[in-house]
Amino acid sequence: MASRCWGTLPQRSVSSKTAISGFGSLWMRPEMEGTTGAPIRLSRSPIATGWVRNPKNSSYKDVLILAYQSLGVVYGDLSTSPLYVYKTTFSGKLSLHESDEEVFGVFSFIFWTLTLIPLFKYIYFVLSADDNGEGGTFALYSLLCRHARLSILPNQQAIDENLSTYDVEGSTDTWQSVMLNDFFSRYPRLKNVLLIVVLLGTCMSIGDGVLTPTISVLSAVSGLGVKITHLHENYIVALSCLILVALFSLQRFGTHRVGFIFAPIVIAWLLCISVIGIYNIFKWNPSIFHAISPVYMYKFLSSTGVEGWVSLGGVVLCITGAETMFANLGHFSPISIKIAFSFLVYPCLVLAYMGEAAFLSKHHDDIQRSFYKAIPETVFWPVFIIATCAAVVGSQAVISATFSIISQCCALNCFPLVKIIHTSNHIYGQIYIPEVNWILMCLCLAVTIGLRNTNMIGHAYGLAVTIVIFVTTWLMFLVIIIVWKQKIISAIIFLIFFGSIELIYISASFIKIPEGGWIPLTLSIIFMCVMYIWNYGTLLKHEFDLQNKVSVQKILALGPNLGLVRVPGIGLVYTDLVTGVPAVFGHFAMSLPAFHQVLIFVCIKSVQVPFIPECERFLVGWIGPKEHLMFRCIVRYGYKDLRQENHDFENRLVSKIISFVEMEEVLKSEENAGLVKPGEFGLVEGFVRSEQSMEIFKAKESGVVYITGHSYAKARSSSSLIKKLAIDIVYAFLSKNCRAPDLQLSVPHSLLLKVGMVYYV
Repeated sequence: MASRCWGTLPQRSVSSKTAISGFGSLWMRPEMEGTTGAPIRLSRSPIATGWVRNPKNSSYKDVLILAYQSLGVVYGDLSTSPLYVYKTTFSGKLSLHESDEEVFGVFSFIFWTLTLIPLFKYIYFVLSADDNGEGGTFALYSLLCRHARLSILPNQQAIDENLSTYDVEGSTDTWQSVMLNDFFSRYPRLKNVLLIVVLLGTCMSIGDGVLTPTISVLSAVSGLGVKITHLHENYIVALSCLILVALFSLQRFGTHRVGFIFAPIVIAWLLCISVIGIYNIFKWNPSIFHAISPVYMYKFLSSTGVEGWVSLGGVVLCITGAETMFANLGHFSPISIKIAFSFLVYPCLVLAYMGEAAFLSKHHDDIQRSFYKAIPETVFWPVFIIATCAAVVGSQAVISATFSIISQCCALNCFPLVKIIHTSNHIYGQIYIPEVNWILMCLCLAVTIGLRNTNMIGHAYGLAVTIVIFVTTWLMFLVIIIVWKQKIISAIIFLIFFGSIELIYISASFIKIPEGGWIPLTLSIIFMCVMYIWNYGTLLKHEFDLQNKVSVQKILALGPNLGLVRVPGIGLVYTDLVTGVPAVFGHFAMSLPAFHQVLIFVCIKSVQVPFIPECERFLVGWIGPKEHLMFRCIVRYGYKDLRQENHDFENRLVSKIISFVEMEEVLKSEENAGLVKPGEFGLVEGFVRSEQSMEIFKAKESGVVYITGHSYAKARSSSSLIKKLAIDIVYAFLSKNCRAPDLQLSVPHSLLLKVGMVYYV
C-alpha cells in the first residue's frame, strides 16, 4: 500500500475564488490504490512566506543600507584580527629574527593573503556560488547534491525537483560534468566521502565558535597589561572569563535589541585602527609601502628558513572570518558584502597592518605588545574600550553562526535534535540553542583558563581557519565543473592556485599541533563522530522502516478478526516514510485494535534546498479507499527553514486536508457536468461542502490525538564490533538524551500516544 503525491502538472489553475480563506496554494495530485485521481493544482499565491531578495530591483540606497548592516554581522571577526596577528606570528623561534627585513616580509605575507583569499577568492568567485541567495558550506553541498544527485537524505522524491527553489537549470552539460556525475554514480561510496568532507568543514566552523570568543576577548583585555604593568596575568584571565560568561548568558535574550549598535562599533573600530595605522606609517617608517612587493616574501623565507615557514600559521590569522562573508550571504546581498569589504574593511585592515609593521620596524622589543604599544598615549583608553566592544561583537556573530550551523545539521539529519528558540519575531534566522550555548561557554572558559596565552590559542585558531577555507576550495572545484558547467581546466587552475596557498598555511599550522593546534582537531573529531554516527543510525532506522512497512489493506482485511473499530476524532500518525504505512502503526493496531475516524500519516522531511515557500510546503494524498478517510501529508522543509510545527500546525494541517478533499470534489463535479474533460482544469465559483469534509470537521471537533513511535535501535548479534559500539552505545546515548520529537512539536502529553518498538539494524 502506498500513497503518491505529485507536483507540477498541467499549467492551468483553479480560480482564486475557490481558495479557502487563509490557505496557501498547494501543488498535489491525489492517487488511491487501484484508482486514478484527477490532477490538481491550485493557483500560486503572489506572496510567499519569507522575504524575497532581488538585487536587480534594489536601489542604491537599499544596497548601501545592507552594506552598512553587514559590517556588524559579517566583519566583526575579520576586523579584530590585528589584535593578535603580529603577536602570534613572531612567537617562538621567529622572535630571534626581528630585523626590518623580517617585519617587512611578514607584512608582505599579510597583505597578499588578505588580497588573494578574501578579496579575490571570496569576493570575486565564491560569493557567486550561492544557493537561492544562501551561502556557506551547506549551500555548496546542496548545489552539488541537486545537480549530481549526491544527496543521502532519506525520503527524496522526484516531486521535490518541481520546487521553485530546486533550480538545476543552467548551461548545457559538458563532457567534464557528465564524466564527474558518472564517476559519482559508479562509486556511490564517494557520497559518504563528500559528506565527511562537508562535516569536517562544518566541525571546524563550530570550533571557531569556541576559539573566536576566546582569542578576541583575551587579546582585547590583555591591553590592560600595557598600561598597568604590575597587573598579574591571573586578573586578565579572570576579567576575560567574566566577559565571556556575560556574553554567553545574554544569548538567550537574542541580539535584536542591541544589534543596531553592532555596525557603529565595527565602523568606529575600523576607522580607529586605520587612522592609527596612517599615523604610525608617517611617524615611524614611511618606506613600509615598499613591503607590498612580493619580493619581500621571498627574502623573508630565505633569511628565516623553517622558522619563517612555521610562523605562517600566525599570518593566516589575518583572514579569520573570511568564510563568514560567504556563510552570511543569506542575510545580505552579494553586492552589499562586496561593497563593505572592498571600500571599507579591506583598506582599513591594510592600513592597520601596515602601520603596525612600521611601528615594529623601530620597536623590536615591543613585538609581543605591538598593537597596544603602537596606539598614541592620548587615545589609548578610548581605543581599548572600542577594541573590547569590537571583540564582543565579533564573538557574538560567530556564536550566532554556530547556532545556525547546528540548526542546519539537525535539518539534514547530521545532529541530534536540540531545542531551538527563535529570539526575534522580526529578524529572520535569529535563534538560540541552550545546550549548545552552555557547551560553547564551558569550552571557551576551559581554553581561556587552560592556555592563558593568545599565542597558543592562535596556533589552534589558525589550523581551524585554514581547514574551513580549504574545504570551501575543494567544494568550489566541484561546483565549477558540475554546477557552473565550466571546463575542467578552469576548475583545476582555481584549485591549484588557491589550494596551494592554503596548503602552505595548513602545513605551517600542523606543525603547531602540540602547541595548541590539537584543540580544534580534538573538537572536530568529537563533533564529526557525533554527526556521522547520528546520520548513520538515522539512515539505518529509515531502511528498517522501509523494509518493515505494512499494508493498510492487510490491516483492514484483518479488522473483523482483530475487532478493529473506528473511534471519533483525528489521529495524526508521525512517520519517517513518504510511502506505505510504518511498522509502528501496525504494531499499534495489533495491540489496540481501534483507531480514529480520520487518520493522517504525517511525514516531516528535509529537502536539499535552503528554504521552501509556504505555498509549496504540503503534499497531500489518499491512502486506501476514500471511504476510510486515511490521508498522507508530507511536510517539506529546507535546511535553513524555521521549523515551527507547533505554530498552529494542527489547524493548518486539517485545513490542507479539507481543501484537498473539496478541490477533488469540485473537479469531479465539473467533469460530470461536462465542463472539463478528465485530467483538465476548470473554473468554479465556490466550494460545495462534501460529505467527507463534514466528517473531517466533526472529527476535528471530537479532538486530535498524536501517535508517535518510541523506538530503540540495536545492532544485530552478527554485526561488527565497530557497528555495535556505534549503534548500541553512541547512537543509543544520543537518542536517549536528545530532544524528543513530541517536545519539538509541543504536543500536550494528554493528547500523545507513544508506541514502543525495538528495531535491529
